[in-house]
Amino acid sequence: MVAKFKPYMLNLLGQTVITMNDIFKKISRTGILVIGDLMVDQYIWGKVRRISPEAPVPVVEVTEENLLLGGAANVAHNILSLGGKVFIAGTIGRDDTGKILINKLSEKGFNTDGIIIDGKRPTTVKTRVIAHSQQVVRFDREVKTDISTPTLSLILEYVRSCLPRIRGIIVSDYCKGLITKKLIKKLIDLTASKVFIAVDPKIGHFDYYRGTSLITPNMNEASFGSGIDIIDEKTLTAAGRTLMKKLRCNAVIITRGNEGMTLFEKNGSVTHIPTCAREVYDVSGAGDTVISTLTLCRSAGAKLKDAAIIANHAAGVVVAKVGTAVATRQEILKSMKTCKPLINYKNVKKTR
Repeated sequence: MVAKFKPYMLNLLGQTVITMNDIFKKISRTGILVIGDLMVDQYIWGKVRRISPEAPVPVVEVTEENLLLGGAANVAHNILSLGGKVFIAGTIGRDDTGKILINKLSEKGFNTDGIIIDGKRPTTVKTRVIAHSQQVVRFDREVKTDISTPTLSLILEYVRSCLPRIRGIIVSDYCKGLITKKLIKKLIDLTASKVFIAVDPKIGHFDYYRGTSLITPNMNEASFGSGIDIIDEKTLTAAGRTLMKKLRCNAVIITRGNEGMTLFEKNGSVTHIPTCAREVYDVSGAGDTVISTLTLCRSAGAKLKDAAIIANHAAGVVVAKVGTAVATRQEILKSMKTCKPLINYKNVKKTR
């Protein structure tokens, strides 16, 4: 029998709100190590009034530019915004953008001891041009080759120094060269299953993540990783369970955009967590928010389902903002109290 989704009753969330308040008291004492591809998100804002006479493309009149924390740096920023203790491990180039990234992290109070300068690769920059709240184009400056053995050794040395102070690790994989199969294996060996390891995966690296605690693929990534084309509830369930079996992880969360997310646990339960009715402006960084909030709450003692609920609301908060953004405790609580789930519970059956 194919398991039907068991919805978490977001319209009856009193107990989860109480749980969240309890978790917040523990968050400030919870250390999380974020290891992954650091980058700068550049936003160029403007207005479009005409089409170029040179080609059928819009002419963007630039009005503002911003440089924000991106990739693994945005994951760390999300944890900081919720009051968690953050440790960061990654690489930057020996360039002006790298200096900007270090300065921005330092200004927010981050310790940057775990950030290694690699003179053979640039700091990754994603540039988005936005006009009238719509992204016009994005272009990336990056090198995707694997990090060198000396750099890997320095990263692992920093990880060892953090272990007494952390309860969770987030692997933020953007396929920019930092996350390798060897690195993941070393992380698992070093932690000896005593630390919760969550991975935000990328296509092409799924075999790296075997033995981690949790992965959070989106629908496209889950289809690729499982080898199953997800087209309905049955294939979604099959994909989630296949990923758990192949990777021997304790849980899988498949994020589904405006359809929320689905949690697969080792005990066989499948829980669908619907999203709330809201206007979406920008999905940039939503995955960063999901994994940072979920890992922080889980590491602070929340049950996995409750941590996923909180993360789902946090993601809903940030997609309602333009540009890479973070969610605060107050915004998440407000979302949980006012949420109108985009699901008809009467039509959802509960089975094992």
